[in-house]
Amino acid sequence: MKILMLTWEYPPRIIGGISRVVHDLSKRLIKDGHEVYVITYKEGNSPYYENDKGVHVYRVDNYMINPNNFIDWIMQLNFNMIAKANELIANGEKFDVIHAHDWLVAYSAKTLKNSYNMPLVSTIHATEAGRNGGIHDEIQRYINDTEWMLTYESSEVIVNSKFMKNDLQRLFGLPYEKINIVANGINSTAYSGIEKDYDFRRQYAADNEKIILFMGRLVYEKGVQHLISAMPKILEKYNDAKLVIAGKGGMIDELKAQVEVMGLSQKVYFTGYLNSKQVSKMYKCADVSVFPSTYEPFGIVALEAMLAGVPTVVSDIGGLNEIVQHGIDGMKSYAGNANSLADSILSLLFNPELCSNIAKKAKAKVKNEYSWAKIAQDTHFIYQKAICQTMAERQANQIIQEKARKSKKIRNAETEITNLISFNKKRQAYA
Repeated sequence: MKILMLTWEYPPRIIGGISRVVHDLSKRLIKDGHEVYVITYKEGNSPYYENDKGVHVYRVDNYMINPNNFIDWIMQLNFNMIAKANELIANGEKFDVIHAHDWLVAYSAKTLKNSYNMPLVSTIHATEAGRNGGIHDEIQRYINDTEWMLTYESSEVIVNSKFMKNDLQRLFGLPYEKINIVANGINSTAYSGIEKDYDFRRQYAADNEKIILFMGRLVYEKGVQHLISAMPKILEKYNDAKLVIAGKGGMIDELKAQVEVMGLSQKVYFTGYLNSKQVSKMYKCADVSVFPSTYEPFGIVALEAMLAGVPTVVSDIGGLNEIVQHGIDGMKSYAGNANSLADSILSLLFNPELCSNIAKKAKAKVKNEYSWAKIAQDTHFIYQKAICQTMAERQANQIIQEKARKSKKIRNAETEITNLISFNKKRQAYA
C-alpha cells in the first residue's frame, strides 16, 4: 500500500507520544513492504524533505502571519498540509489510504478524503474531555467537537486501549465495531548494549540512594504532584531514596514550588529535558519507575521502563491499568492517592526479590505482547477494512446514481407521452 500519514509531530519534533508512535509504525510498515509518506510540521532546522530510512517525510511551515491563538495556528497548519498533499498528488503520487493522528490534523484529513475520495483511518491518542476531566470552556468544546468530526468522517478509528474504546463510544456515540483497539508498541532492542553508567547516575543521586524515577511531561494529568506528595511517607520509612523527575512541561514552576514548600529540595531533582540517549541511561540507573497519571489513554513510558528492567509502579487508570498486573509484572496504586503510591513504592524498595521477579516478567511481557511487527499487521488489516468500505460506498453511490438516471429517463419519457396525448386531444378538439 501507499499510505499518507498526517501528524503535527514527527522526530526530531517530539511533543508527546504521537511522534514516536508515527515514527515506529511507519518504519515497521516500510519493512512490511508498504510505502509511507508523512506530512508534518517543520520545526527548527529540520529539512523540508527527508528520506528517513525509507519513510518519505515532508515538513511544512506555518504562515508568516501570526495567528490569534493556538486554534488558528492549527488551522493554518492544516491549510499548508493540504497544499503539500495536493502537490504530491498532482505530481503523480496515488495514495491508498490516509492515516490521521488526532484532532490536530482533522481538517486536512477531511478535506483530502472528500477531494480525492480516499479512505480515511484516524487514530485518537487521547481526548480533550479526558485530559481536562470534562469540557469546561469553549476552546475545549471546539477541540472535542473536532475530535467527533474526525471520528465521524473516518471509515475506521484506532485507539490504543479498551479504556479509550469505551471513552470514545461514550463521548461520541460511535458504533462499537468501528473502533479498533491496537496497542502502542516499543522497539524490543531499544536498550540492547546499554549498561548502568555510574558516573551518569552520580549526577542525580548518591551511590547509597535509591532512585525513584518519573519520566514524562510535567502536566496535571501525569500526576507528578501526587508523587511529590508521597515522598514524606517514603522518606520516613526509607531515607535513602531520591526522586528524579525527568521531563519538561507547563507545571514545572508549580511542582518546584511544591517541593520547596514541603522541604524536599535535597530529595527531589528536576533534570529538565533529556535526549533519547540520556533517557535510556536514566532508565538503566533507576531503581523504581513511577507513572502516577490521573488520565492515561495508554502509557508507553511504562513499556519503556518495563523493557529496561526497572520495577514499575502505575496508577490504576486507563491504559496503564491494562498493561500491569499488580504484584506480577508491576505494582498499582489508586489514582490521585499519594498514600497508596507510597505503599507500592515502599513495597519494592524493601523487597529486592519482588523487584527482580517483577522486572523479569515485565520485560518478557513487553517483548511478547507489544512488538511493532504485530501492531503494523493489525494496522494494515484496518487499512484494508477502510478501503473495502470505501469501495462498497462508491459502488453503492454508482448504483444509486444509475437508478436515478434511469428514473429520470422514465420520468422524461412519461412527460413526453403525456404532452403528446395532450397535444393530440387539443388537435382533435380543434378539428
